[in-house]
Amino acid sequence: MPPISVERCYAEIEASTATLAGLMDGADLTRPVPTCPDWTLRQMATHVGRAHRWAAEITATRSAEMIPFRQVPDGRIPDDPAQHAPWLRAGAARLVAAVREADGDLVWTFGGLRPATFWARRMAHETAVHRADAELAAGREPALAADLAADGIDEWLGFLSAGSPFGGEDGLLGVLPEGGVLHVHATDEGLDGAGEWLVRRAGSEIVVEHGHGRGDVAVRGPAARLLFVLVRRVPPDDPQVQVLGDAGLLSRWLDSTPF
Repeated sequence: MPPISVERCYAEIEASTATLAGLMDGADLTRPVPTCPDWTLRQMATHVGRAHRWAAEITATRSAEMIPFRQVPDGRIPDDPAQHAPWLRAGAARLVAAVREADGDLVWTFGGLRPATFWARRMAHETAVHRADAELAAGREPALAADLAADGIDEWLGFLSAGSPFGGEDGLLGVLPEGGVLHVHATDEGLDGAGEWLVRRAGSEIVVEHGHGRGDVAVRGPAARLLFVLVRRVPPDDPQVQVLGDAGLLSRWLDSTPF
């Protein structure tokens, strides 16, 4: 499926950041984030704000090499609680402005040099998932538009099929047997055929294709819920999700893809 528009990505970065900033207001920053083991709310918020500044620095400087994450200027959340929300929003604004200005210029990404707009899509989904983490920690039910969630699934599966660190015989190749297929099916109306994926092992590669077909295991439900399952924010036995076939295969897949 074609990625969602870059303007939609900018809007999602800013909207999810605003929601996260609102949840930070008056919150206990030592509260654990259940969906991010070993992280407190403060650590997660710091990660989001630093990630925005990191991607902004890469794009603003047109860097052809990775910039160390912890060397990004202004990457530490302020001590003053009154500055937490402004700091988060400022990072999102800096990122959006940097990517807008760089546009199609080539910069470093996880898969080599790509147009700077890569970071709009990557950070839109990064921010949306961590915003959901904060909402779940606060006892709120996160929501995500179906087309945005479907694009998040597409990006995540594409990452897993493109030589990700989760590959190899001890990772995903060891989970899917030769010819084995995982079928992901988003049931939302309006996705126009872009809501189904077939993930298969072909030799030493994980291949992702769009389309309908039989799988060793199929997982189906609303796109937002499927995304949260695939990135391990909600369990596969979530009431909104249906698992058909080899549920153990899905569990092993999820165990091999921490996010």
